[in-house]
Amino acid sequence: MKVAHLAALFTLLLPAAAHAQQFQSSTGPLRVDTVASGLAHPWGLQFLPDGRMLVTERPGRMRIVSRDGKLSPPVQGVPQVFARGQGGLLDVALDRNFAQNRTIYFSFAQPYQGGARTALARAVLDAGEQPSLGDVKLIYQQPGPPSPSNHFAGRIVQARDGNLFLSTGDHFIDRDKAQTLDTGLGKIIRITTDGSAPRDNPFVGRNNALPEIWAYGVRNPQGMALHPQTGALWMNDHGPQGGDEVNIIEKGKNYGWPVIGYGVNYGGGKIHDATQKEGMEQPLKYWVPSFAPSGMAFYTGDLFPAWKGNIFIGGLRSQILMRLEADGSKIGKEERLLSELGQRIRDVRQGPDGALYLLTDQQDGRILRVTPAR
Repeated sequence: MKVAHLAALFTLLLPAAAHAQQFQSSTGPLRVDTVASGLAHPWGLQFLPDGRMLVTERPGRMRIVSRDGKLSPPVQGVPQVFARGQGGLLDVALDRNFAQNRTIYFSFAQPYQGGARTALARAVLDAGEQPSLGDVKLIYQQPGPPSPSNHFAGRIVQARDGNLFLSTGDHFIDRDKAQTLDTGLGKIIRITTDGSAPRDNPFVGRNNALPEIWAYGVRNPQGMALHPQTGALWMNDHGPQGGDEVNIIEKGKNYGWPVIGYGVNYGGGKIHDATQKEGMEQPLKYWVPSFAPSGMAFYTGDLFPAWKGNIFIGGLRSQILMRLEADGSKIGKEERLLSELGQRIRDVRQGPDGALYLLTDQQDGRILRVTPAR
């Protein structure tokens, strides 16, 4: 089925009561429809092969949402999560062979020593009338001191080779541990689907280094995506007060937190040694002041032909959808969209119809569908 016809079908399936809004962009007006509501702080979104959506809710629920916006009962079998502060049930990803093996991966804040740590689990999804998870296996637990309630990161990406990338936060308690290789704080983790460290990871066999670490020196990365042409891993990261970043994550590289950066401490005051240092990577782009980035996606669809290859990032505190023009490893112009919506945008995904789908981070959270206004 052609994308235009699929997009029209998705529009027809929206709830009759859905209120369409229009917003301006540099390429013409945008239509924003509410696909579903009643989700408690939704965090991660994935499309199932039949067009339904699998959504996580931070308090610890997972739901399947039909194309016309109906919520399933909570998926049974989700393990206990630490639903406090920024913690809870976080991202979800489908295995690249999901149609055959029904395997999903999900990250969450796992209760640990009075606080929590970022964890990653694998399970088999039964997407029937009473959806459930079977064969749940914990495949990663973040080593190091627990977080009281902040900076869990938790975004999941499966690479083309089948290995899994997971972002972990610095827990907002001892930021210097992002620079050490003996803890899982402030890292990009690379593991196989059974949780082991691939033999070609950069620190395998090194004393006092965790073999699952792929890159380090990050703070609280809540957005990651693979470049559609190169397969490279792109990531956005929260700065403190200023200094949000976009980076390409490469094997064994140090991204500088907290030694270098472009922000200041909360309330003011120095937090970094400098903005640059030998052996530490510079961001492709940074923002001062912060816009608080979250989920990100590269656009490859046909509904917005002028935006092919662009990057979209949800803004939390800024309550925007950020559009970035990308050319190879360079970032060009930016455009701030949907500011009048007044919603924290937690995740961004491209749907099978070529539309952009957003999660709003609120107690009565919504799934929004963004299309050109006809």
